[in-house]
Amino acid sequence: MNRGPLIFFGILLTFATAWCGLVLVPHQQLGDLAPIVSEETGQSFPQARPGDAAQGARLYASLGCVACHTQQVRPEDGGGDIARGWGLRRSVARDYLYDRPLQLGSQRLAPDLANYGERLGTNPPPYLHLYNPRAITAGSYCAANPFLFTLRAVTGAPALDALQLPKGFAVAAGWELVPTAEADQLMAYLRSLRFSVALPEAPLKVVEENK
Repeated sequence: MNRGPLIFFGILLTFATAWCGLVLVPHQQLGDLAPIVSEETGQSFPQARPGDAAQGARLYASLGCVACHTQQVRPEDGGGDIARGWGLRRSVARDYLYDRPLQLGSQRLAPDLANYGERLGTNPPPYLHLYNPRAITAGSYCAANPFLFTLRAVTGAPALDALQLPKGFAVAAGWELVPTAEADQLMAYLRSLRFSVALPEAPLKVVEENK
């Protein structure tokens, strides 16, 4: 008995089923996703990142930051991300409409950054951490990025954005370290990471006040 056709159609069915599960079904579920427009403000979410933040996203990807930092807040029943203050709601597919490439990550060796811009708020940008994390936290595994800063002689008053280096990391007297344009772009990208808008599929966690 020639079982060749039966084997062929069995293999074909296997690949067709896999294709439907991995390509067709996700496309049907996510293909029509679009930004949400707020009825109160008229603003849409998410929005494409402006120039500096878009350049910073590419730099973030090239530095391999995704190896340690995720950008996906898990739901309350899936972990303690929301309790840690890493986000006000779980991350959903709509959040990443304009992200190319996606920076979801898989190894959470450092804090999640999905809502980092919201957490940072109006605080000073952490350029010192970007320059050398061990200048802030001894034993940190995060990579230093000294090439994102320029060492130059101080002329007149020190620059306002010059790093305030602690003992053991300070440069020679009369010199200063200032962020490059690439460092500013990377920081602009980190500030743009905000997943704090309520979505139909992911409402914000309501914190009840004690009466």
